[in-house]
Amino acid sequence: MTPPPAPTPRRRRRWGRPGIGLRLLAAQAIVLVAGAATTAVVAAVVGPPLFREHLHLAGVPMNSPEEVHAEEAYGYATVMSIGGALAVSALAALAVSFYVSRRLQRSITEVASAATDVAQGNYEIRVSSPRLGDDFDALSTAFNQMASRLQAVDSTRQRLFGDLAHEIRTPVAVLEAYIEALEDGVRTLTPQTAAMLRDQTRRLVRFSDDVAALAKAEESSVSMSYATIDVDRLTRQSVAAVQERYDIKGVALRVHLQQALPPLWADEQRLSQVLGNLLDNALRHTPPGGQVDLSCVRDGDRLSIAVADTGEGIAPEHLARLFERFYRADAARDREHGGAGLGLAIAKALVQAHGGSISVASPGLGAGATFTVDLPAAQVRADEFPVTGAPART
Repeated sequence: MTPPPAPTPRRRRRWGRPGIGLRLLAAQAIVLVAGAATTAVVAAVVGPPLFREHLHLAGVPMNSPEEVHAEEAYGYATVMSIGGALAVSALAALAVSFYVSRRLQRSITEVASAATDVAQGNYEIRVSSPRLGDDFDALSTAFNQMASRLQAVDSTRQRLFGDLAHEIRTPVAVLEAYIEALEDGVRTLTPQTAAMLRDQTRRLVRFSDDVAALAKAEESSVSMSYATIDVDRLTRQSVAAVQERYDIKGVALRVHLQQALPPLWADEQRLSQVLGNLLDNALRHTPPGGQVDLSCVRDGDRLSIAVADTGEGIAPEHLARLFERFYRADAARDREHGGAGLGLAIAKALVQAHGGSISVASPGLGAGATFTVDLPAAQVRADEFPVTGAPART
C-alpha cells in the first residue's frame, strides 16, 4: 500500500508594507487618539472640581440633589461632546487622508511605472506634474530631464554605431572584392591592385586613429597638461607643420597676429592639434590658387583664433551640424576629400575642454568659410611671461 504523500509545508504569506495612504491614516489616527485622551483626562480631572465650585458660588447647597443632577448632566455633556468631536474628526481625517493619499499614490505610481519603462529602454516616457508642491514638481521635472538626456544619449549611440558600421563597411567591401577577384584569378596582383589594397587599409587605419583621437579628446578634461602658452610660437609652429602641403597644392597660407597678444593657459599639444585640424580642413576644401588666412585677435580677456579660406564654402543648412561626429555636408565634406568626418568633432571637444568655443560662418557655396576659436586668456603678470608679439603682420 502506497503511503500517503507527505504534507506540503504551507508557505508563510509575506505581507507587504502598508502604502502611503494607510500610513497617513494611521498617523492622523494616532494624533486623534492622543488629542481625545488628553481632552478626556483634562475634562475628568479639572472639569468636575471647577464645575462644583461654580455651583457652590451660585448658591447650590453641597451634596444636594441639585448638585448631583448638575454634575451628572455635566458628565454626560462632556462625554457626548468629546465623542462627537472625535467622530467628526475621524471622518474628516479619513476623507483628507483618502484624498491626499490617492493623489500621492497616483503620482508615485506614475513615476515608478515611468522609471520601469526607462529601465527597459523606453526613453520617450514623461511624467506629468502632480501639483502637490514644489518638491514633487521638482521630482517630476528632474525625472523628465533625466529621460530626455538618456534619450539623447541613446540616439547618439545608435547614430554613432550606424556611422561606424557605414564607415568600416566601404573599405572592407572593397578589400573583400579585390581579394575574391585575386583568388578567382579575375585579377592579378599588379602594382595598381596593390596600391588600391594599400589605400583601403590606410583608410581603415586612419579611421581607427580618428576614432581614438575623438575618444581621447572627449576625455581630455582629465588628461590635460596645462602651461602658459605663447600664441605667437603656437601659431608659427602650426603653420610650419602644414606649410609644405600648402605649397604642394598651390594654396597660399598667410598669418595675421595682433600686437601684444595675451598668453594662454592651455595644453599646447592639444591646441596644436586643433589648429592642425582646422588648417588641414581648410586646405582640403580650398582649390589650387586659393588662400587661407590664420589670424589671432585679442578681445578683452578672450583670444579669438580664426581660420578663413576662399574654398568651396558651406550651405546654410549644414552650418549647425558641421561639428557633429561623422557629419558631412554634401559639397563641403564628402568622402572624395578623405577623412571620416571626425576632425571638426575632435577640434570642438578639445576647445570645449579648454573652456572655449568654436563656431563656423560661411556666406554660402563657393564663398569660402571661416572657423573661429574663442579661448580665455591666461591671467599672468607681464614680468612672468613677457609678450613677444609684434605689431600686426602678415
